[in-house]
Amino acid sequence: MAAALVAYLHYLSIFALFALLSIEHVLFKAPLDLSRARSLMITDIAYGICAGVVLATGVARVLWFAKGTDYYLGNSLFHAKVGLFILVGLLSILPTYVFFNWRNAVQAGQVPEPSPRQLRLVTWSIRLELLLLLVIPLLAALMARGYGVISAG
Repeated sequence: MAAALVAYLHYLSIFALFALLSIEHVLFKAPLDLSRARSLMITDIAYGICAGVVLATGVARVLWFAKGTDYYLGNSLFHAKVGLFILVGLLSILPTYVFFNWRNAVQAGQVPEPSPRQLRLVTWSIRLELLLLLVIPLLAALMARGYGVISAG
């Protein structure tokens, strides 16, 4: 039962991660208003928490549930999947940095005004994150069917 619950939480948090990132993509448009700026900041915090849940449940599945540590560590697609997740995490630093820097202005009731360059960079960062997140379930599906196993010798 625990394995099923951890798997469920893992999948649910992946769906939520994608949904939250999609919300960021829709909300991050100029000109901003105070309400959307607040929503972006809250959504980004929820996104970070959700990414932590994905990571924690993924680690739990590798260590204690599913197919076992040897299977995952001996699978090239698992390494690719983890690499993409790390890349998504690195890409998410830019939007998080931008939204975090709005904190004082938003608390003072001021609308943040991102530069055209920030708008482009953050928008493309979010789009690239979404694209990479779409590849991860494909790798998982292939991995679950035995692809990617590294043969010894």
